[in-house]
Amino acid sequence: MSEAAGDRLVEAVTGWSGVTLEEGRFGSTRFMVGRRELGHVHGSSILDMPLPKPLKAELIERGEAIQHRFTRPDSGWVTIALDDADAVERAIDILRERYEHAVTVRDGRARER
Repeated sequence: MSEAAGDRLVEAVTGWSGVTLEEGRFGSTRFMVGRRELGHVHGSSILDMPLPKPLKAELIERGEAIQHRFTRPDSGWVTIALDDADAVERAIDILRERYEHAVTVRDGRARER
């Protein structure tokens, strides 16, 4: 994947309200909403992210993701190869869905206090 496509992912995700970047392990860049990690990129070719187990299973079954190589198989973590523009756009869509969930959870907790 070109560096421009990797930049497209970072540009899209950091454009969402409240998303910040943090340095992660092994040279990764983490997308954060508060203390919640949406996922992290390694360079411009790999996105690792935690997902609900049903979504994880669906993406793996469709060949859009693989089990994250360093987590237990029963975790929700997957790896998505950012190998073309379509994969980048799909990754942005998935990250956006998880972002919306994170914001809903965060805002719900804020109202409960």
